[in-house]
Amino acid sequence: MKRILSFWKRGDSFILITAGGLLFSIFMVVLIVGIIMVKGLGFFWPSDIELFQLKNGERFLGQVWDTEQARLTDKNGKVRIVNQTNIKIGNRDIYGRDFVWINNDDIVKKSTPKNGVEFERWEYGNMYGFIKSFTPVSSKDRINKDNFFSEAQKSLKKALALKSQIEEKQNAINKLLTPLSKLQTEISLSEINKTRSKAEIENLRKQEEGIKNSISAKLELLQSELLKLKEENAGIKMTIVTADGKSVTLPLYKFVRFFRPNQMSVMEKAGFYLTKVWEFLTEDPRESNTEGGVFPAIFGTVLMVILMSIAVVPFGVLAALYLNEYAKQGFIVRMIRLAIANLAGVPSIVFGIFGLGFFVYILGGTIDRLFFSSTLPEPTFGTGGILWASLTLALLTLPVVVVATEEGILAVPKANKEGSLALGSTKWQMIRKIVLPNAMPGILTGVILAISRGAGEVAPLMITGVVKLAPSLPLDGTFPFIHLERKFMHLGFHIYDVGFQSPNVEAALPMVYTTALLLIVIVVALNLLAIYMRNNLKKKYKTSTF
Repeated sequence: MKRILSFWKRGDSFILITAGGLLFSIFMVVLIVGIIMVKGLGFFWPSDIELFQLKNGERFLGQVWDTEQARLTDKNGKVRIVNQTNIKIGNRDIYGRDFVWINNDDIVKKSTPKNGVEFERWEYGNMYGFIKSFTPVSSKDRINKDNFFSEAQKSLKKALALKSQIEEKQNAINKLLTPLSKLQTEISLSEINKTRSKAEIENLRKQEEGIKNSISAKLELLQSELLKLKEENAGIKMTIVTADGKSVTLPLYKFVRFFRPNQMSVMEKAGFYLTKVWEFLTEDPRESNTEGGVFPAIFGTVLMVILMSIAVVPFGVLAALYLNEYAKQGFIVRMIRLAIANLAGVPSIVFGIFGLGFFVYILGGTIDRLFFSSTLPEPTFGTGGILWASLTLALLTLPVVVVATEEGILAVPKANKEGSLALGSTKWQMIRKIVLPNAMPGILTGVILAISRGAGEVAPLMITGVVKLAPSLPLDGTFPFIHLERKFMHLGFHIYDVGFQSPNVEAALPMVYTTALLLIVIVVALNLLAIYMRNNLKKKYKTSTF
């Protein structure tokens, strides 16, 4: 008993408790990240295609997605446990579903056909089947068993090249029509808002006719070339046979790629995996965001965090400086500090509502009336955009920066401040030369915490500018290059959209885990950059304690 009491008095029990709490926290973090990595990193690996033949004659071709034990009740009321396999059969436009559960007891034969092909499409998800025939690149090409698949790949490359040319022609037509479209919009708005006289509107209509006459010949040529390209591309087709014997003929431009995973070596699969990862990081999303890449979401997330940091750091630092160096300490200052602390606990959706009311409707609406009245009633800044979303998150993370900066200022030795003032420096010179440099590690700590919270917030963004799919990035090569009024994509909202709003949630789950892992990596990278800067400043402005 005495040993127990002595053990308790020495505090060894508390050491064990705190160490246990630390180990538990580390375990939970590793567990969460581990689950996300296991579920997300395997998404792009090309799994083998398997063919299942059942007792009732049904045949399914696809990839094994999951296995589980199920409890089934027969006609007599007896419960039996059976093993089931979930197969991703794709071909959603044919079967109306992507997955099918089958009982393992019903499987008569299971094989991995070497000529089984997985088709990635621009829409309707994956397709699984066997290539029956296709339109060759040239009618002179001799197609046999040895070069059948490689020639099919050549036809796909030609179809995709034509598709790219069609997009270029369409963009050229759109670019040619842009001045005309802007002028027609201006005429329509002038007639609705009655901001111009009849003579001015008539003059605009003459300009419209002049533009039509100047571009008519070139426009007709581009449209003729576009029509020929579309007809040529529509003629490049492929006939695919499904597992149940159905033949489907589709234009090849509807496919992204097709491959035979059952014939790929480990190195070939690894190369394919890296290609898919690169596509995920650099391409635009497709198929309701469940396929393709997430580059616009990466770009929007990073740009929003940068804009948020630019907005929150100056105001947070100035507020902390005033509270500690200029304000007379008393009841009002204590209430302000209490309000800042309470502000950190306000739900994020409340900040989103405030951002919508104040930033979007009041500030944005005022800017539209003052500077963009010619485009009203179509809003420019009076609607959600990356600027208002960034300012809303800056307001959300402001208490974190203020508190961290105050702690950094309080950590500056009082003797250093008094010594600077004794040598004749002014209050501002003392703050600029002594306080701010030594408090910079604390300021960067606040920035780190702000980045961590701001990058993962979704609720405020949903009503201040984030969208499912942004047609253009907020930063591009068009003057004025940075378009802060544009809506944007965000990784956090992308996870929510794919996980809960996609037409096929089960097929989209791997994309959810992969995007979540990417968001974690981006947040960690931004934090490591801030930590690196903070540690360098700590070494530079390290003060003596003697």
